Amino acid sequence: MNARDSQAASVADHDQNMNIVQLTYAQAAALALEQTMQADPTVIALGEDLGRGGVFGQYRDAQGAPLVQRFGPGRIIDTPISEATIVGAAVGMALAGCRPVVELRVVDFALCAIDEVVNQAAKNRYMFGGQGRVPVVLRMPIGIWSASAAQHSQSLEAWFAHIPGLVVAAPATPADNHGLLLAALQSGDPVVYMEHKELWGTPGAVTPGAVVPLGKARVARPGGDVTLVSWSRQLQACEQAAEQLAAQGVQAELIDLRTIWPWDKDAVLASAARTGRLLVVHEAVQVAGFGAEIAATVAEHTGAKVARLGAPRIPVGYAPTLEAQARVSAEQIVAATQRLLQR
Repeated sequence: MNARDSQAASVADHDQNMNIVQLTYAQAAALALEQTMQADPTVIALGEDLGRGGVFGQYRDAQGAPLVQRFGPGRIIDTPISEATIVGAAVGMALAGCRPVVELRVVDFALCAIDEVVNQAAKNRYMFGGQGRVPVVLRMPIGIWSASAAQHSQSLEAWFAHIPGLVVAAPATPADNHGLLLAALQSGDPVVYMEHKELWGTPGAVTPGAVVPLGKARVARPGGDVTLVSWSRQLQACEQAAEQLAAQGVQAELIDLRTIWPWDKDAVLASAARTGRLLVVHEAVQVAGFGAEIAATVAEHTGAKVARLGAPRIPVGYAPTLEAQARVSAEQIVAATQRLLQR
């Protein structure tokens, strides 16, 4: 058995003795896709620029070779520039028995296929009494992409969390981008899979074949004074803020939500009940962001004091000074936490 076959076998039969490897965020996802495609011939990837390995290298193996060289153009499919066509074709493939992976390059472009996502993929199982399933993974990279301006820098996870029938994942680390993608590929329902545009080159430890369950949060840092909840790239700013708070004698418990829907209510409620204070932080615009759902739920079920912090309701500017106004910094998180502690 060669190395790649061994990796593929680990999807179905992984254990605690698997080797830990260092991979980037992009490589971790590519490995998950490669393993699953090797094990399951019904898995097909389609989208723009896949033949050259993807815009961010997320369709290249650890040696840098495009996955099309391994699986051929019949399974790694380059498509025309038509998001509605791409997603519509994938929904049809899924209903016919395939497990398609759709690459939409950035979430901003997914808006061109919103009918296919919201009215077709999400609703088919319900509308036809479970006779049809749409096991499609829709990769929609989110977040601010430096110097890319308003039409390439949005975080729209709350939009898709609002739609019944969709699962929404937002990995923050290479390990989670590997494990959550494996889980998404095994799901029988449509998964909106939201990788961050500025995390692709981030390195980290990955256990090949280790599945991260959908709907299960991770305690990234334990603490007893306040609970911070975040996801995706914003977790990095929260980690920096937690370090600054620790220097001030405040121990923040940091929860990486990992899955936006379903989200791990039990973990968040337990932490908030213990610390008595909760701050939700996200890169998305604060107005109607998913942080409001978390804050409301915690307020309804615990006596904790709650607050949320997100971006202002402005388009992301191209100029660095304007772009900075749309980012949520570690300093802002520290200040918001201090205000919460004083309430």
